[in-house]
Amino acid sequence: MWRAASMISSRCAHRVAQRPFVSRRDANAAANSTFSHLLRTFSSQADYLCVHVFVSVKPGTEEDFMQASLENARASSQEEGISRFDVIQQADDPTQFVLVEVYKNADAPAAHKGTNHYAQWRKTVEHMMAEPRKAIKYKNLFPATCDGWDYSADAELE
Repeated sequence: MWRAASMISSRCAHRVAQRPFVSRRDANAAANSTFSHLLRTFSSQADYLCVHVFVSVKPGTEEDFMQASLENARASSQEEGISRFDVIQQADDPTQFVLVEVYKNADAPAAHKGTNHYAQWRKTVEHMMAEPRKAIKYKNLFPATCDGWDYSADAELE
């Protein structure tokens, strides 16, 4: 697959570069664009692991839990193996939260649990939980491509 993408990319750059009005930089940009499109087409299947972590916190700790979880989510969303990291709060019961963690590969959850920000989050919120948190793992079905999940490099999350 990589060889085919590389060959197509090279052929496109060569074809574009043959035009007298196109600069070498523009030819390279066209090749890179073609290559990016091919990567999305052939290797963008989002076979992601989605984990929903259900957390019930003690009344009166909602704000502190939310702040600690948002700090963890901000750092987590920068991790290579994480596609999304959402923090949601139940509308009719503010003591109920769900962390929606979307991992790009099977190694990413362990890598996440090895980070300093995760360890700090765990230590900070441990006493706030009314009961042990519960995680349920799901297999992604839709969106079926990475473009439907991944934060773009320039996404403004707040």
